[in-house]
Amino acid sequence: MNEPAGGAPTVGDGAFSGEPTAEAVEELIGEILDADEAVAGRGEAADPIVERDAFLADLQRVSAEFSNFKKQTERRNSEVASRARADLVQVLLPVLDACDMAVDQGSDGVEPIRAAISTALTPLGFEVIDPAGEAFDPNRHEAVIHEADSDGASEGLRVVEVMRRGYGWAGRVMRPAMVRVQG
Repeated sequence: MNEPAGGAPTVGDGAFSGEPTAEAVEELIGEILDADEAVAGRGEAADPIVERDAFLADLQRVSAEFSNFKKQTERRNSEVASRARADLVQVLLPVLDACDMAVDQGSDGVEPIRAAISTALTPLGFEVIDPAGEAFDPNRHEAVIHEADSDGASEGLRVVEVMRRGYGWAGRVMRPAMVRVQG
């Protein structure tokens, strides 16, 4: 091959077969112009104020997303901890029932234990449902015996006896109170 000192092929060495057409030349010129525009576009600096505003908007968006993610994670962790505590209290309900039955049988030494468990759990969201004398609420009480009102003047159903205490946790009823109602 006949190459000049620069190493580029010449027309006479067979690198080009035939005469270039006008279309090929125009296409080659278009490619060169497109390449020049692309290089020139990369070299131009964008308006710094517009670029700063774009970065600021991105930063604010990412900060808001992170803040929302953090709040969501804290809420989920709180819910998981509350469910874990509720599971523990659910396990303790038979112990509290046994204490209640022992007190009903006349045992004096069990009441302080029952009171200590209840006092320890109350600040965490534990609630004893003991509705003696209150109006019947089907969301919090389970009526197992219903008696007609003896004087005939019915103001609605009233709880006259609690057969088994109910318990709540964090505003939800874990177990409704088993009651006898009248009315």
